[in-house]
Amino acid sequence: MPQKVLKHKVGLETHGLKNLGEIHWNLSTPQLYEHIISNGEGQLSHLGPMCVTTGEHTGRAPNDKFIVQEPSSQENIWWGKVNRPFTVEQFEALYSRVLAYLQSKEVYVQDCCAGSDPKHQTHIRVITEQAWHSLFARNMFIQIKDMAKLETHEPAFTIIHVPSFKAVPAIDGTNSEVFVIVDFGKQLVLIGGTSYAGEIKKSVFSILNYLLPQKQSVLSMHCSANIGKKGDSSIFFGLSGTGKTTLSADPERKLIGDDEHGWSDRGVFNFEGGCYAKVIRLSKKSEPEIHKCTRQFGTLLENVVLDPNTRRLNLDDASLTENTRASYPITHIKNAVLTGMGGHPDNVIMLTCDAYGVMPPVSKLTPEQAMYHFISGYTAKVAGTEKGMGREPTAIFSTCFGAPFMSLHPSVYADMLGERIAKHNVSCWLVNTGWTEGPYGVGHRIEIEHTRTMIKAILDGQLSKVETVVDPVFGLHIPLKVKGVPDKLLQPRSTWKNKDAYDEKAKELAIQFVDNFKEYESNVDKKILDASPNPSGVADNGKGKIHELRK
Repeated sequence: MPQKVLKHKVGLETHGLKNLGEIHWNLSTPQLYEHIISNGEGQLSHLGPMCVTTGEHTGRAPNDKFIVQEPSSQENIWWGKVNRPFTVEQFEALYSRVLAYLQSKEVYVQDCCAGSDPKHQTHIRVITEQAWHSLFARNMFIQIKDMAKLETHEPAFTIIHVPSFKAVPAIDGTNSEVFVIVDFGKQLVLIGGTSYAGEIKKSVFSILNYLLPQKQSVLSMHCSANIGKKGDSSIFFGLSGTGKTTLSADPERKLIGDDEHGWSDRGVFNFEGGCYAKVIRLSKKSEPEIHKCTRQFGTLLENVVLDPNTRRLNLDDASLTENTRASYPITHIKNAVLTGMGGHPDNVIMLTCDAYGVMPPVSKLTPEQAMYHFISGYTAKVAGTEKGMGREPTAIFSTCFGAPFMSLHPSVYADMLGERIAKHNVSCWLVNTGWTEGPYGVGHRIEIEHTRTMIKAILDGQLSKVETVVDPVFGLHIPLKVKGVPDKLLQPRSTWKNKDAYDEKAKELAIQFVDNFKEYESNVDKKILDASPNPSGVADNGKGKIHELRK
């Protein structure tokens, strides 16, 4: 049967799009499957997921992201290495070239929303060249089920995605053929030169990071969130590869969302309607909920290798990229919170993947330490999450655990987090999912079963009153015992055969913390600055003071 054609209050001519080929409005998942296969964009795999490849670009391209320096927003943007300026004239010229390129071409449109809380919802429109990117948008954002609302949908922001259009740096002022450009004045995002779908998702996140804190007093966060049987919410901060998605998908708790949330005066709410999970070497035993999603109709698999004959997946094959991904609607998770909303969190857990092997696997943070580590955002980038990353993890500091997506100055988000932690008496923790018994290349990654046990101990309240030792270098309160976890593992120095080598690495990382924080010193309270690691503390290693820690 032909698609029922709706009348749309806001047509594509509003965005300057004219003389297009066929326009496919808000196709359903089965319809998009048909188009993907008919267009030769992807392959149907065993049990129903759709498999696609993204070609050269298998991760985000941070050096190709820009924000238009226009009057309505230029005073508010955190300009610098992350948010690079693009002139109004450059944008207008590039936009004109994109509009000309799209003439006579068919396009796919998804009208949807970002923000599960109706009070803080942003209406968006995603216009794509290919059907599979339209399926991605349908999976990741909140679908509008009411046909009448679809007809009257007025997008607050529009994303135009043209991966086949390559920029010419000498003409367009870009760094390469790839471009991701946000214009807050025009309420428009242009993405071109890359098929990696994560650019669509993160562009919307960057928009919300600009709009919500300023206009609606909502803290936007790069975190996952879940809720326990007693209604206790928890949030997990962390960059890609630290375990946000894996650790929040807990069969004993309900998932609010796996990556992006807001914290309003009513509690925590998911920005998205789906999940975008990293699936390389995904384990059915360790990650059963996510693994099941890779076997379901409606799931979109990026750069996952499949057998050309049986169409069965090989999740261990990283020949295309380490950054293999699964995009699926959150309804694929059996124990998801379908409203996407939860109360104010009892626990804030900050995840880091420490490649040095010197950070403890779990530690309690004072409010000041929580602010320090939130602003620092230390982790290790895992190979494949960004263009140009090598095989080895690279230690980085990404403020607010999401610097690439933060449109405003980090102090805006940090101040809002600090206020909420104090107001709601939130317990804060630092959990290292990285290396133990030595740095990358010598030691090994902490067993996920041990990390899950430590997370469970936090959420069950087992660690709210424990005996701890204060690490002399990082000042962190490390539990002496966690039921089900070897005592030795809790103290990273004790896992190293060469204690002098540990001290050297700990001092090296502590100095990096101090150097990195110099950028933020003028904007933070002295109490937060005093939570900085102490590089000279290596002289006291093994002599930490014992404390009884109370919530």
